[in-house]
Amino acid sequence: MTDTNHPLNVDLHCHSNVSDGVLGPDALARRAHDNGVQVWSLTDHDELSGLTDAGEAARALGMVFIPGVEISATWAGQTVHVVGLNINPEHSALRSGLAAIRADRLSRAGEMAQRLDVLGIQGAYDGALRYAGNPELISRTHFARFMVDRGVCTSMQDAFDRYLGGGKPAYVRVRWASLADAVSWILQAGGRAVLAHPGRYVYTATQFDALFDDFQQLGGQGIEVVTGSHRPAQYRQYADVARHYGFLASRGSDFHAPKESHVDLGGLPPLPAGLTPVWHDWI
Repeated sequence: MTDTNHPLNVDLHCHSNVSDGVLGPDALARRAHDNGVQVWSLTDHDELSGLTDAGEAARALGMVFIPGVEISATWAGQTVHVVGLNINPEHSALRSGLAAIRADRLSRAGEMAQRLDVLGIQGAYDGALRYAGNPELISRTHFARFMVDRGVCTSMQDAFDRYLGGGKPAYVRVRWASLADAVSWILQAGGRAVLAHPGRYVYTATQFDALFDDFQQLGGQGIEVVTGSHRPAQYRQYADVARHYGFLASRGSDFHAPKESHVDLGGLPPLPAGLTPVWHDWI
């Protein structure tokens, strides 16, 4: 399957301008290929419309393409993300569930813009919309890009730290899917559900155990171990989690933009030894 001395360069998590990335799906495919990626997935937030262009471009470049999506969900009062891999993008339950999430995103964006206006940052909705390739997916990332370019904030992180992060003055909660719904949609669409970047979530050890248990009981099969959102020490930490629970292990850069992302497409190290890759029977 994979020569352990020369493992496949697999990247199963990234975003195009169909959600909150900056490159189009075809440009993203070219960047992945140029960076040596051999097996690639586009996983836009709550949206499937970039998959056709991404797949056509990837296959033309000789890459194996895995259709994907990243679904926003709520568990224990916090947002978690579930990546669906090797899905059928035409499945009706998946498509209708994602459409409902996108509708809530739109109303959230309007309320964020109103709060920013009260704070003296005017024109935020139209400003953020200029950075959104898909108006239905306007997000905090697009507002942050607007505020950086306007000079209100010095960086994307500054925008989140001062205005857009949880508990900050322009933060607005959104009604995401439940974890059960997110996993169910992925399974109904023939895919595998992978818990994205667990190292980003702020839970106690007991809560993490409950999250992993619930996710597995709902039908979740994998977790991201090597991701651009994890530090190297977390690769080892979540490799241990994968071994303990018997999760399949995934690898993905979580790439959004050349000047914003911690890791470029294809730039991560291989999975730690002793793990079964989520793609083990797809290649």
